[in-house]
Amino acid sequence: MKIIVDSIGGDKGPREIVKGCVDAVNELGVEIIIVGKEDDIRKELSNYSFPKAAIDILNATEEISNEDDPTLAIRRKKDSSMVVGMKALTEGYGDGLVSTGNTGALLAGGLFIVKRIQGIERAALATVYPTKTGISFILDVGANVDCKPEYLKQFAMMGSIYSEKVLGINSPKVGLANIGVEEGKGNALVREAYDLLKDANLNFFGNVEVRDIPEGLVDVIICDGFVGNVILKLTEGMAISMFSTLKEEFTKSFKSKVGALMLKSQLKSFKDRLDYREYGGAPLLGIKQPVVKAHGSSDAFAIKNAIRQTKTFIEKDVIKIIENEINIEK
Repeated sequence: MKIIVDSIGGDKGPREIVKGCVDAVNELGVEIIIVGKEDDIRKELSNYSFPKAAIDILNATEEISNEDDPTLAIRRKKDSSMVVGMKALTEGYGDGLVSTGNTGALLAGGLFIVKRIQGIERAALATVYPTKTGISFILDVGANVDCKPEYLKQFAMMGSIYSEKVLGINSPKVGLANIGVEEGKGNALVREAYDLLKDANLNFFGNVEVRDIPEGLVDVIICDGFVGNVILKLTEGMAISMFSTLKEEFTKSFKSKVGALMLKSQLKSFKDRLDYREYGGAPLLGIKQPVVKAHGSSDAFAIKNAIRQTKTFIEKDVIKIIENEINIEK
């Protein structure tokens, strides 16, 4: 198995990405193609020991920045690491791709270069969401801010398949994000989507109020990209604020510092449960090959886990299963 990794576009430069690739080769038994500026990659690789035949380099000189227009960048920056990596993926040089780069450009590249699975109306960006009971899988989180009910039904189908095959959740419960739990609640989109989901071949739980998502009532949360992105960013902001406040409280006095020291292992365990690095990246579901978006600030540990996630994505043949389910729906 060979996984393509885009080394340009992350906040930490190629150093952490290259280290994550080396760790993945040594620990996961995969082969890697690192795409980016060849001299920079070779310089970083010289710091590590690994099976030399397991890592190839594909030179690319351009970068798609966060300020670039995603669609224009994909069309015009032909020698960017993202475009070069995606073309290599479609041409059969690798089995999946991981990138920390511009999310919008990755979505555009997924649609224009990798292309959607036939029958899938819209690709969705999905991510793991830590909960009280473990994790949930939420989609869409930003690829489609305006949706039709049929899109949400397909998101539910893809999210259910991914949760079962990659996250190891048996018969995942699917919930529809809403402002109330009763059938008939919400706007026209979610009311119509509810009817479609209720009749679909899914383990449909029903509506889930957003405040209950952290409780882990369901395994898959379905929503349009606008709502999903708001949920994700509000949660991230609350987590940052909470840890900042705790730090202030625990450093106020000698007594509070002693208390913090006594709770150190529990606080670390709690923080680890909320750490995005543990879960890899966000898969782009609905396109013809596995593509995973890693966090822009990913360190080597996060990159290794994104590669691990992509490996499982490939091994479980998720794309083929989605294709088969779409044909059955027809």
